[in-house]
Order: sequence, then structure tokens, then C-alpha cells
Amino acid sequence: MCKKIAFFNHKGGVSKTTTVFNVGWMLASKGKKVIMVDADSQCNLTGMVMGFKGLDELAENKNNIKDALSYAFESVPRVIEPVECFEIDNRENLYLLPGNIKFAEYDITLGMAQTLSESMITLQNLPGAINYLLDKTAEKYDADYILIDMSPSLSSINQNLFMISDYFIIPTAPDYFSVMALDSLSNILPKWYKQSIRLQNNDILQDAVYRFPKKTPKFLGNVIQQFNVRSNKPTQGFKKWFERINSYTNDKLIPKLDKSSMLLEKTYYNKNYILSEISNFNSIITYAQEHNKPVFALTKSDLGQSGNVLKGSEGTIEKFKKLFSNLADNIIRMTDDKC
Repeated sequence: MCKKIAFFNHKGGVSKTTTVFNVGWMLASKGKKVIMVDADSQCNLTGMVMGFKGLDELAENKNNIKDALSYAFESVPRVIEPVECFEIDNRENLYLLPGNIKFAEYDITLGMAQTLSESMITLQNLPGAINYLLDKTAEKYDADYILIDMSPSLSSINQNLFMISDYFIIPTAPDYFSVMALDSLSNILPKWYKQSIRLQNNDILQDAVYRFPKKTPKFLGNVIQQFNVRSNKPTQGFKKWFERINSYTNDKLIPKLDKSSMLLEKTYYNKNYILSEISNFNSIITYAQEHNKPVFALTKSDLGQSGNVLKGSEGTIEKFKKLFSNLADNIIRMTDDKC
């Protein structure tokens, strides 16, 4: 069965989109069939993968999340159909379900549907619509994983995406605002789960065409990014924020998630619930963006370098290849059916 993993933090600028792309590529390289879903109306993942240069070109693509859901959200008398996903060049088994800048327009209607009452029975198909679309698209491609790139907000769409996921990862950066975000998420995520339970047991939704799933999202861990290193360790200025992220995770987030049954068995985690620590890509990220590839997939031809410069870049590429390989292995291990 395909596993949905939400990548979520309502703080922006934590390399969430880059992480989805890198993890998706690495999982595919390990033989997993992966669909990356761009659920952020900024469409950064879509642009990163497909190389769009302008909004007009992006708008012309009708195989996207908003248009696929329009049958439900705009009362079109047709059943939602799976999306014809974009196949990633040079990476077999990796697909993109593109985003749409106007996807956020569905947020208000979905928010109303998720507070469904008897007087709003006409909205009963909306809470389960996104889940139905993702499930049908996963069936079409026989996918092992769906990775969901979510926007940095507390929208109804994000709430829905979180509630229909099997697992979630919190990308963070070692700074004050990420610490505050973890504090906030320790309250928000359990509330979203309580809302999910209410929807699962809602009598009106039992007769919906698109049934709302019975899910309990499980926390896989934090990914800490965007920091400088010296001697393979975070520099002193970042170190203190690592400590605070770990403290807030252990003291605030984990107890709240535990009460809501949103944790795996403790044996699957390290003591600070960190899945990976990924330092800054620095200048090499520009080559990755130019060639629509992860940093670790760059070749000599992509770099166009020679001598010591090339040698240094190859060392950096190998470092990130190991980091994302280990991250993918951890995800596979923790989402094994035995969990």
C-alpha cells in the first residue's frame, strides 16, 4: 500500500521543497516508485522539477492538483480521475503531481466542509476528495510513496493534507523561529488530529462518494537544515539552536504527539528525534537548480569544472549523496509495514 508522507512546518524558509525533491529522487534511486505532490500554491517544487520560467507557462499545464480536484470543489458532475503526472527526466520511478497557483482558492470551501453540519450536506464529498485523488493517482502508477510538499501556513488545505497522511516530517532550521514553530506545532497538530477523529466519525461523511480516511499520522522526525559547518560539525552560532530544537522537541512536541498516538515505537527514534542534519549546499546549489536535479545527482558534465575546483565539488556531492541516502534508508525503515 502506498504511504503518504507530509513535509510540514508553518514556518517558511526551511528548505522543505528542496528536501521533498532530494528525498523523492533518492527513494526512487533505491527502487521505490515515488510521486511528489506540490500542494503549495507558490509552486516551487513544480518549478524546480519542470523548469518553468513564467506564470503563463505554469498556468497552461492542466495536469495539476487544482484542476484534478475541480470536479469536487466546483460541483462538476464527474468523478475525480487520477492525474497524468510529470515523469522526471533521468530518474526512473519518480513522478510529480504539479501544483497550481490558484489551489489556495479552495481553502475556504474546504474549511467549511471540515466543520460539516447537517445543514451543509452538499459539502460532504470535499473532506475526502484530496485523499481520493492521491489514492487513485498512486494506484495508476503503483506508487510506494507519496511525498507531499505543503505550504508554510495553517490553512484548511494543510490541515486536510496532514490528516490524510500516514506519516509526517518536520523540516526545521537552527534559528529562533523554528524553535517557536515547534512550540506552536505541539499544540496545533494534536488539535488537527482531534478534528480528524471527528470527521472520521461524522455520520454525514459515511455516505460521501469520497470517504474521509481513518488515519493517525505518525511522526518520523525533524530534518535540520541551513547551517554552516566546521570540522564536519555545526558552527558555534548554530549549535545553540540545535540544542534548543532538541529541547523543545523532547519536552513539548513529543509528549503532545504521544498523547494523540502520533508516534511510532520509541525504538525507531534516536534520542533527539532527528532524521537528518543537512548543512548548506552553498554555491553548488546553483548547478542543481540549472539542471533540475538534486545536488547529489550532478555529473562532471553538469558542473563544467576541472582541477581542484572539480575535486572539491565532487567531494561535496558525495557528502550529500551519503546524507540523503541515509535519510531515505531511515524513511524506508520507519515506514515498513511492520511499523
